[in-house]
Amino acid sequence: MRPVVIAGTGLHVPETVVTNDDLARMIDTSDEWITSRTGIRERRWLAPELAVSDMGVEAARSALESARLAPSEVDAIIFATYTWDQPLLSTALIVKDALGADRALTFDVTHAACANGLQAVLLGSHLVQSDDIRSVLVIAADAASRVTDPQDRVTRVFFGDAAAAVVLRRGSVPGTGLLAWDFGSELSHAVQIPAGGSRMPASAVTVTARQHYLQMDGHAVWDAATRWLPDSILAATARAGVPVAEVSHFFLHQANLNIIKAAVDKLGVPLSRAPITLDRLGNTGSAGVFTALHESFSRGRVRSGEVCVMSAIGAGFQWGTLCFRQP
Repeated sequence: MRPVVIAGTGLHVPETVVTNDDLARMIDTSDEWITSRTGIRERRWLAPELAVSDMGVEAARSALESARLAPSEVDAIIFATYTWDQPLLSTALIVKDALGADRALTFDVTHAACANGLQAVLLGSHLVQSDDIRSVLVIAADAASRVTDPQDRVTRVFFGDAAAAVVLRRGSVPGTGLLAWDFGSELSHAVQIPAGGSRMPASAVTVTARQHYLQMDGHAVWDAATRWLPDSILAATARAGVPVAEVSHFFLHQANLNIIKAAVDKLGVPLSRAPITLDRLGNTGSAGVFTALHESFSRGRVRSGEVCVMSAIGAGFQWGTLCFRQP
């Protein structure tokens, strides 16, 4: 396979900051309850007049600038989100038009939620193997504030809004870039939005029953995440021929600090190798892993030759891990 490297990263977060104390004035919760159970202290909410594509465009522009790539040079755009602008048409196509990336193929990756972005990178990496595609823009963005129930103290406190992006390009150094991956799935309705599809079309009944909001079984998520994230990481690093102890950076599912701690404990690596953004941004869904990755890349913390892991689990359940070496 041709080496596929991350040539640039970008991030965009909304201006509005919502603290735990702000939420405590809206629903029955407290800063102590949220912080102790999640590690989240604040999150961002998207302005009412904006959509997910608006965040995605800003993150994309930042990533393209980082990669020194013009929109006209982008061969494909993959948009990862479960909170698309509208059910039809493509959010990736909206972003393509806004960027002026006239010749880019467009794809949307949606139903793995927090694992959407990893699936998008895997797809993009395979596209780069084609002779006709040299650069792929992957955007991961979600506005969970639009789909969490304002009356639900469980989902409302966990989630925030953000967009992040990476540019994938062909590498030139053998043994660098994407080394291996591991993906899996297990059917579960523990995280779902029940209404709005062909099984339960939108109606006055579904709206009244609040079935268009995100529903989540926190205990089931904990059990799945603490099991599958470490197992997937170990499988991917084994395929890459890299002992997990030699991985320098773990860009993990930014949903809950306690899940991250449990994962690194099971792997036997220090927490310092797993950058944290959820304390300031909350669970940003598809964007979560990429917010941590961007922070490390943009601050020059990832050095040449270092091995990194990206790993997340999302609705379905669907999970995945990517293992790559920085050129």
